[in-house]
Amino acid sequence: MSPTVGLAGAHYSVAVIGGGQAGLSVSYCLRQRGIDHVVVEANRVGREWRERRWDSFCLVTPNWQCRLPGFPYQGDDPDGFMVRDEIIQYLQDYVAFFRPPLVEGVSVTRLRRAADGRFEVATMDGEFTADQVVVATGSYHAPSIPRLAERLPSHVEQIHSSRYRNADQLPEGGVLVVGTGQSGCQIAEDLHLAGRQVHLAVGSAPRVARFYRGRDCVAWLDDMGHYAKNIDEFDDADAVRMRVNHYVTGRDGGRDIDLRALARDGMRLYGRLTGIDGATLEFADDLKVNLDRADAVAEGIKDTIDAHIAAQGIEAPAEARYVPVWEPPGHVPELDLAEAGVTSVVWATGFTRDHRWIEIPVFDGRGYPMHWRGATSTPGLYFLGLPWQYSWGSGRFEAVGRDAEFLAGHIDTNRRLADVCGALTGAPASVASALPLG
Repeated sequence: MSPTVGLAGAHYSVAVIGGGQAGLSVSYCLRQRGIDHVVVEANRVGREWRERRWDSFCLVTPNWQCRLPGFPYQGDDPDGFMVRDEIIQYLQDYVAFFRPPLVEGVSVTRLRRAADGRFEVATMDGEFTADQVVVATGSYHAPSIPRLAERLPSHVEQIHSSRYRNADQLPEGGVLVVGTGQSGCQIAEDLHLAGRQVHLAVGSAPRVARFYRGRDCVAWLDDMGHYAKNIDEFDDADAVRMRVNHYVTGRDGGRDIDLRALARDGMRLYGRLTGIDGATLEFADDLKVNLDRADAVAEGIKDTIDAHIAAQGIEAPAEARYVPVWEPPGHVPELDLAEAGVTSVVWATGFTRDHRWIEIPVFDGRGYPMHWRGATSTPGLYFLGLPWQYSWGSGRFEAVGRDAEFLAGHIDTNRRLADVCGALTGAPASVASALPLG
């Protein structure tokens, strides 16, 4: 905890809840505007990277996309991919760079709005109030494990991907990984490279090539304005927000994750896990469809890059297109864990949101906060760091700073309007900020 920051009984213009890259970004932007605030972090800065990532974890986007406000990546490997400890150091260096009013190790247990318009923030260290609040806790709160996991035999060890560190922590024997988003594919590869027999239940996540025609695909897409495209430009904004990310890796300088190649080299692939009956697992007949669709997405991205190169007259080396190196020999409907020697399961099945501590009606029927660019219908309440909050990079180092700058400007405008309204009406700022303006 910062020695100059107190909570119990205090009042701040702005409370920022969450001290990850989102909370730190908006803190920097508020500091630049001279707005007093506090950042409350339940753990230590970097906890998500420190405690919920495996040992070989690295970014899947190039280092040059790390663009926290006032503190872009300054290392000597802009086209590389920071590993876990370097990411943690990047955040710690950011804190040292501008010294935010940060309180660490204090959980917020309740957020509500009082009758006078102020926000009441209850914490394990006492209650304080604020005129405006930014919830910067992201969306990945609680590990999500399907209920059918309860049917597995007790001797099979189960962990969620957030608890996976390396192959040595698992008992000897084969490992089943369920889920092929970014975490599932990278963990499956990590186990495979460690010499474990991996069984992988393949879902519908798309993939992308790491490099194409002489450059990282991320660099091509950035040039094409892909990452600047905002959510309002999509006809199916709600569906876009729920999309699974493309799988790829930055490991060892970056490469594709080709599940077909891993299968050729000994990994065993199945369709989606649909049922568990004792030691017998059941899978859907969709492995080929899922692999084909993932490849189609990757090749479709290459098509757009080709079109961009042609339209701009860019000189780029030609590159042969991907040719599948393995095809499923047929549907494998079941897996007998004992017969296959599988002793552990890694559930790479994502996370759920948990905003139960927020006692303000700003959520839809799915528990998703209703907002426009982070601003909710409750004056003075904002969210920051949500996936696709406004653009692809909203929850990432790439664009969270742009969202933070926007919200800081919104917060500053509200503060100034509240001062004017308060002067005209005689109401305190906390009430004046909620008064209708026209």
